[in-house]
Amino acid sequence: MSTRIAKRSLAMRKEPRQSRSRVTVEAILDAGARILSDEGWAAFTTNRVAEVAGVSIGSLYQYFPDKLSLVDAIRSRHLEDSMAVLRGAQADALSPSAFAVSVVRGMIAAHSRYPGLHRVLLDEAPATDDYRDPDSEFEVAFLGLYAKAIASCRKGAVTTEDCEAARILSDAIDGVIHNAARRGTLGDPAVASGLVRLVSLYLGDASASPPGPVVN
Repeated sequence: MSTRIAKRSLAMRKEPRQSRSRVTVEAILDAGARILSDEGWAAFTTNRVAEVAGVSIGSLYQYFPDKLSLVDAIRSRHLEDSMAVLRGAQADALSPSAFAVSVVRGMIAAHSRYPGLHRVLLDEAPATDDYRDPDSEFEVAFLGLYAKAIASCRKGAVTTEDCEAARILSDAIDGVIHNAARRGTLGDPAVASGLVRLVSLYLGDASASPPGPVVN
């Protein structure tokens, strides 16, 4: 289990404003995510991240005061990638099947770049209380986007039923994708097709093929 740390400011020292600065920060975040994914929390040090990113340790410290602020930024970027998938899915009034394809493909792509990252963020890396709070600002916004996307499938306003469906679908999709990442099967087409069918059937798409009989 990851270590829980008290609420504290893990903000960057400064925001990158010029294009060169943004490139540097992205290189640092990419290097940190790669190390966490491939080597785990024990190998995650600011010196190691600077080395992989190809920047000086001084350049890293210009933006991140310590490795906790760095992992916090990596975690935030990972969460924002998931939010972006849902924003894209609700941009158009999609059918349940089209919604399922859009979300499943997007979430798998977001987790495939660094397949071991989420496990380390969840199980090993320290986190503030905010990231463990089921009613956090992010969680409320995340489920809200799910509910809006589900409502758009039926071309209506968000209802209580949509909010309940959002929680169930979020847990189901996250569970399948995160476990597939742990097993190294994110690239298996059967994972995507099975999850698309599950989501489509849950949302009541009669065109989705029903699963075969359960064999005991």
